Amino acid sequence: MGFRRDACGTGKARAVKKFDLYIIRQFTTAFLFALFAFDIIFVLVDLMDHLSDFMDHGIGVLMIARYYLVFTPQILTLITPVAVLLAALFTTGRMSNQNEIIIIKSSGVDIYRLLVPYLVLAGVLCAFMVYFNEWVVPQANHEKFRIEKVYLQQHREGWWKYNIFMLDGRDRVVSIGYYDDVTNTASKVSVQVFADTNLTYLVRRYDAQMMTYDTTTHVWVLRNVVERAFTDSSQTYAVLPSLPLKEISFKPADLAQKELNPDDMNFDQLKRFIELQKASGNDVAKYEVDYYSKVSFPFAAIIVVLFGVPLAARKKRSGLALEFGVSIMISFIYLLVIKISQVIGYDGLVSPLLTAWLANIVFMGAALYNTAKVAR
Repeated sequence: MGFRRDACGTGKARAVKKFDLYIIRQFTTAFLFALFAFDIIFVLVDLMDHLSDFMDHGIGVLMIARYYLVFTPQILTLITPVAVLLAALFTTGRMSNQNEIIIIKSSGVDIYRLLVPYLVLAGVLCAFMVYFNEWVVPQANHEKFRIEKVYLQQHREGWWKYNIFMLDGRDRVVSIGYYDDVTNTASKVSVQVFADTNLTYLVRRYDAQMMTYDTTTHVWVLRNVVERAFTDSSQTYAVLPSLPLKEISFKPADLAQKELNPDDMNFDQLKRFIELQKASGNDVAKYEVDYYSKVSFPFAAIIVVLFGVPLAARKKRSGLALEFGVSIMISFIYLLVIKISQVIGYDGLVSPLLTAWLANIVFMGAALYNTAKVAR
């Protein structure tokens, strides 16, 4: 009997492994198909919307293809939760309609065990999307931005390096006529320092023909500089060939990234950008929401699996049409909750961290409730 029990247990374990592999194969196939289909639809809709712009600027087919090639990573980030949800609903719904769910449950496998292969795949996908958002999407978005500026708006690359104004700390304003990010050299530089107790009172000013960054000391050095100091009754000035200015806190990379938006930055760049904005006294609620969203949005892959699998586990006569409609409706509601929470977070009414995770928290609660309901 002991041998029989061991043999039975071994056979059941093998059956469960086959069942896991079966779900993984079906889910992966459905997910890749949904991802490809949604990507094609997204590109075609966007192409129809911007075709006249491409034609007006004389952009060729190869450049249009390159534009959508670098646009694809951002598209994949947006549609991945929808593709995961559709794949989960399709795979589980098909198994339910073919009575495979009933057979699985009759063998002692409950809904929680059914979720395991889905959650493993969703977890792997979530980790990959965090990496994808960190390294691939920012670089692709930067190239997309360059194409839009150079070709769609007929601006030559690097036009934004002129007339740069930065609030460096709460009492310093730095203006740069032109910045060369290849040599880390700024031209026509003016640094104005205001009184800490009265930010309308100018106490010192530096005007330099050039400013270079010393990579050894990590300090900006003014060249051919005129230094002026102001008091209530007089002013003094001095002409110097060079002057290291340790007070300037920004780095060359910060100037190069000045025109980037959060979608073009990785985690480290966005964190540094937020720190600079805080030091300048600016409101950073919007940027902090975007920072935390870089992790919370990929986590949606796990949420939609927890939501979709129990929903589709019950046998229905509707077939694939209802599964597709439900996935679109749930995805629309999820994105709507994200947008509403972002508006609230951008205004500073809610913590940026809570704002970024609010949609996931709401849908996680709904998913756990639905799972417990199906498991009864």
